[in-house]
Amino acid sequence: MKQKMVLKVQMNCEKCRAQALKIAAATQGVTHMAIQGKEKDELMVTGDEVDSVKLTRCLRKKLHHATILTIKEIKEEKEEKKEEKKDDEKYTPPYYVCYPPYPMPPQIMVQDPCQSQACSIM
Repeated sequence: MKQKMVLKVQMNCEKCRAQALKIAAATQGVTHMAIQGKEKDELMVTGDEVDSVKLTRCLRKKLHHATILTIKEIKEEKEEKKEEKKDDEKYTPPYYVCYPPYPMPPQIMVQDPCQSQACSIM
């Protein structure tokens, strides 16, 4: 289950921002992180099964102030495409061209005259 969470973190300088990114990168399951917001005080983290409480506690230990703003589940791209196809009522199937199979060459029976089952003496 992929999730996207936004945390408000007290980051006054570039050193604090770098430290927040470092903490987020060290958290298990994190795949992407970024700093956003007007005052650049929000940390956006995406990943699989990220423990938001553990991440917030680590940020509080180092940066003294961190709160969870939002946590959302992100659907996989494949699931979204399947849902879009289901929702599309005017779906037309793809056009396929079928060519006839190649003709098979005629089968020729070859028989060895030496191994004939008929008796040649009588």
